[in-house]
Amino acid sequence: MSFNIALSGVAAAQKDLDVTANNIANVNTVGFKESRAEFGDVYATSLLAGSKTKVGDGVLTQDVAQQFSQGSLQFTNTALDLAITGNGFFATVPDETSRDFSFTRAGQFKLNDDNYVVNSNGDLLLGFPVNSDGTSSSVALSTTEPVLIPDSSGSPAQTSEVDIRMNLPASDAGVEAAQFDPEDPSTYNAATSVTVYDSLGDSHVMTYYFVKDDSATNEWYVATAVDDQLVNLQNEDGTTSTPGDVGVHSLGTATGNDVTAAKLIFSDGGDFVGIENPDGSTNPDYTLNTEALASVLSNGADPTQEITIDFNLDPDEATVNEPTQYASAFEVTSLEQDGLPVGRLTGIDIGPDGLVRATFSNGTSEPITRVALVRFANEQGLTQQSSTEWKESILSGEALAGEATTGTYGEINSSALEQANVNLTTELIDMIIAQRNFQANSRALEVNNSLNQTILNIR
Repeated sequence: MSFNIALSGVAAAQKDLDVTANNIANVNTVGFKESRAEFGDVYATSLLAGSKTKVGDGVLTQDVAQQFSQGSLQFTNTALDLAITGNGFFATVPDETSRDFSFTRAGQFKLNDDNYVVNSNGDLLLGFPVNSDGTSSSVALSTTEPVLIPDSSGSPAQTSEVDIRMNLPASDAGVEAAQFDPEDPSTYNAATSVTVYDSLGDSHVMTYYFVKDDSATNEWYVATAVDDQLVNLQNEDGTTSTPGDVGVHSLGTATGNDVTAAKLIFSDGGDFVGIENPDGSTNPDYTLNTEALASVLSNGADPTQEITIDFNLDPDEATVNEPTQYASAFEVTSLEQDGLPVGRLTGIDIGPDGLVRATFSNGTSEPITRVALVRFANEQGLTQQSSTEWKESILSGEALAGEATTGTYGEINSSALEQANVNLTTELIDMIIAQRNFQANSRALEVNNSLNQTILNIR
């Protein structure tokens, strides 16, 4: 019997050494969780045996339990390197149609040839579908789908409004409006341009020509051209404007073309009064004629595009952009438009809540998905797989999916990796203890062997 007891001790010490060696071997494995060998004594007796004098039957390895304590974070320069701070696992599947879930804390993700986010095994990372505002449309594990980084371009947006603020020089001499010629700088006082976009994201240069009226005081005409083509204004009902319409004035040109223009009125103090109407009232905006734009937009873009030139005299709006007429040089202090060109993908951002957002070169961004996290009632009940992955089991309980930073789910750190939670100093000490245990049990075997040999030698 003593032989068996000593042998069980040797086996237990060997198991302890194996577990410690495995921990040390994986000290640099991302997402690795150290294991601990747990032992129990063996004791058996019959109903009629004297239990008071019964000696134990040795030791038995009861469990090799993994310890899911938090590992330290190592920060990287790769946005797809992910680490979880707190509770939770990443969920992965081997292919797009599979529901064979695996769970891991190793966040060394990258893109495959189909632009799916995968780990080192090629398993696809799963995420929740999201709405346009970034909220998750579902947080069930059954509705997760592989995270796909789009290779499409950002959608363009046609310009609908231009906000402009400038100072027109009060000291400038007036110019005869009928002599206005865009090709002759001497026939206008100042000009400025802004790039605008059509519905296809194609860019066009919109130019504004400022002509100080030589027949009136503190009054300026504004003529507009798109891609060097003069355009008329539009009436409120959408018809082509003619001289005498609301906010519209005739501006003869030296080239023989008659173009309608807005007329800016300023006070004696240089403040903007508004755009003059024939009845003497003022109007803060004017709009390009859609027929004129249709002739400019020859690339198949939306021919009904309208662009409002906003001088923003409305005090209820957030920003008042009215121009001024002071005794200083011509200066444009604000010139903005709301259109966007076609954008190419420039980067991926992943927030602490797991929201994956694509950013484009045109300044836009859009949510793609939200990285799913999964937790279990009993993490130590998970079935361990290779490559730091686990499977759900009866002991672990059902996988419960949720969003990062909500409830008991941890936080996702982009450009970071969770290191193994192995304490090398502790493992080396455990190795020394296991070695001593092995030696002691081996000595017990030697002593038992010597005693048996002595008995066999009795004559």
